[in-house]
This record gives sequence, C-alpha cells and structure tokens, in this order.
Amino acid sequence: MLNIAVIGAGVNGVASAIKILEHYLKEGKTAIRVTIISEEFTPKTTGDGSAGLWGPYLLGGTPQSKVYKWSKSMHQFLEQIWLSEDAGEAGVCLIPCIRLNTSTVEPVEDFWRDIVYGAVNLSEDQLAAFNKGRSVKFTSGLSFVTYTSEPVKLLPYLMKRFTRKGGLIVRKKVIDLDTFISESEYDVIINCSGLGSRQLLGDNEMYPVRGQVSRVKANWIFSAVLDESDDGNYIIPNTESVVLGGTHQEGDYNEQVCPRDKKTIVDGCRRYIPGLEHTESLFDWVGLRPGRGQLRLEAERRGRKLVVHNYGHGGSGVTLCWGCADDVLDLILAAKVSSKL
Repeated sequence: MLNIAVIGAGVNGVASAIKILEHYLKEGKTAIRVTIISEEFTPKTTGDGSAGLWGPYLLGGTPQSKVYKWSKSMHQFLEQIWLSEDAGEAGVCLIPCIRLNTSTVEPVEDFWRDIVYGAVNLSEDQLAAFNKGRSVKFTSGLSFVTYTSEPVKLLPYLMKRFTRKGGLIVRKKVIDLDTFISESEYDVIINCSGLGSRQLLGDNEMYPVRGQVSRVKANWIFSAVLDESDDGNYIIPNTESVVLGGTHQEGDYNEQVCPRDKKTIVDGCRRYIPGLEHTESLFDWVGLRPGRGQLRLEAERRGRKLVVHNYGHGGSGVTLCWGCADDVLDLILAAKVSSKL
C-alpha cells in the first residue's frame, strides 16, 4: 500500500490529491491511499473568497516558462469542464475580458495571450473610451476571452470528485513538518500549505499579500475589466455576484475589512462602470494570498520518505493548480515510490 498525505485543502492541495489518485487508479493500481489533511476546508479556505478568474498574477520571480506551462494546463482543464455537464456545478464560465495598462516604459507582459481565446490589442478609439476623464491615461490594452472558475463552487466539486474515487479527508492542523514526517505512516507528503509554510517549514520567504474585495449584485455585467496599474481596480462577474477589487498589500496580516479600502475599491470601479452606483452591496471579504519571491515546486528526501513542496502561488492559485499538480505527480513518478503498490 502506497500511503500519500496532502497537507492543505486549497485548490492546489485538492488538485494535487486528485491528480495523484486518478493517475494510479487509471493505471489499475488500487493499493493506493491519498489523504487530504487540513485544519480548514471549503468554504473556509483563502481561495473561497476569490473571483477565480484565470490569469497569472503576483508570482514574483517565478520563471515565465513554468508559469506558461502550468497556466496552459489549467486553461485546458477548465475547457474540459466547460464542455461537460459539470460546468454549472463547478462554477466554470466563459468570460470576455479587457486588460488595461498605464505603463509608458514597460508594457504589462502578456506571454500567455495564445492560451486564451481571441486576444487582440485595443485600438486607439477603444482606449480613448476608457481614458475619458482620466488624468493618468491607459497606454495599451488587451481584449480576450477566458474562464472564471469560482473556488466557492470549484472546490466542493473537486472535493466530491476526490472522495468519490476513494480519497480520504482528515481535519487536523499540522504545525511542524519534521514532527509530522517522523510520527506519521505516510510514504509521500505533499506540502500545499500556502502561507502556512512559513510556520510549517520556517520558510521566511513566505509573506501575506492582503486582498480585499467587495461583492455586489449586478447581473447585467457580463465581462471583466482589469486595470494592471499598481493601484488599479478590477471588475469580475461571477454567476451570482460581481467582484469589485481590490488590494494587494504585501506583508499585511490584517484580515478585517478596511472601510478606507472599500471606498477606494468601489469608487475606483465606478469610474469604469458608473451604473455600479445603483447596485446592491452584498458583502466584503479579505484574504491573505501566499506570496513568495518564487513559487516553490520541488521534491526532497527526508529519510525514506519523499516530500514534495507545492506552495507560494501568490494570486494565481486557481490559474496554476492543475498544471502544478502535473509536476507534483511527475516528481512522485520520478522518485519511483510506486514499488509499494
């Protein structure tokens, strides 16, 4: 029996667990046990409050080639769900997007533009429409179509998919990885603890990136607007609400809603869509994204046990989860731990 533990029940933990379990079952290897261990599960994970829009964001110095590979894998996975009967349950929707940039020196990179659908640069007339009344003008923009996959729906869908295949769940807080490794019966440990890796491993490269958003009822909004400026706003429709954002405050552990941030968010978004002034406010939410100078995805040996680290996804947890899970599985297969099956 090959016994595998996945620490963390966010999108990366759950995606890794599913990828591993489904691979071995497809190979006919039934002597496999995969367990997700976490103190909190959906709907109480950091990702549950996010809009779930596909798009690489806040990834520090993570190599572009890896980000491209991981995010393309997730886009293809979302396409498969969207084309299936599971799209509604999983919260996967196609969405038109406008991405705007104010930089006159270094345009926002769009190395992923061939992954999304119909990416074209905005014309001067289109930019002029967004620049009306602005003191700082947008210098470029991109129009494209991609997916949203709302974690508040995607996570329950993935969890059900995992447990139906025989996956196990343990509600427990793991506070020290060395102790957990030495005292547990697991052969392989996948660390997807996100910001918790700061305590779990003593990884001081981890830091919070505080995100605050406001959700409103505006069923007439069907497309996303994304301002890539440092203090830019975004408007992202979900199936039952519209997400207005947002903040990315590095090193800020405050999980309380800030009225000043809310005003900045709401007022900023109303500049793009004045009709938002008449929408019903539903609720505000704050989450701490797992920031790191570079995403960590690598394996190491701890005695006879294999540990695979998969954390530091910044604001791209949903965007990268399925692609990162590919690499997690590859690392396990390369280590030839399947001899126990």
